Amino acid sequence: MESVGSIICYWIIALSIVIFSVLTVTTRKILRAATYLLFVLFATAALYFKLDYEFLGTVQIAVYAGGIVVLFVFAILLTTRPGDNAARLESNKQTLGLLGALAAAVAAGWALCSRTSDIFVSAPEMNNADMHTIGRALLGTGHEQYLLPFEAISILLLACIIGGVVIARKR
Repeated sequence: MESVGSIICYWIIALSIVIFSVLTVTTRKILRAATYLLFVLFATAALYFKLDYEFLGTVQIAVYAGGIVVLFVFAILLTTRPGDNAARLESNKQTLGLLGALAAAVAAGWALCSRTSDIFVSAPEMNNADMHTIGRALLGTGHEQYLLPFEAISILLLACIIGGVVIARKR
């Protein structure tokens, strides 16, 4: 049985993820949105550390919080003035969007509740893989190994950097 402190810690992390996610998509200042996204990624890493996934938490901080957010900030600073507000979106389909969001939330809640009906049963013992096994899975070329997606994402990030430089040079 988990301690009360562990449950409180989980709820604090989960609440911070929800709050900063909402702030990320509702703020009109784009640099502030990138900062809120950084807080979401740090809170997600904290959740991984709480679940004893040290490697995944470290990768979350190094790759996403350290790399991707820096790339976003770099692209923002190259393409816009940081103090500018984003234009307010005008649409007559806000009700339809709200209904779609509500339907997606209900579907996600149902999926979560239907899959976690045995949440109060003790979890099986988990074995953490060593670094060699994780390295082979991430950078191998065999079945269920992920070198191709890893390289595709690196090419995508390179294209983003080149695009930011091209846009900056046009000014």
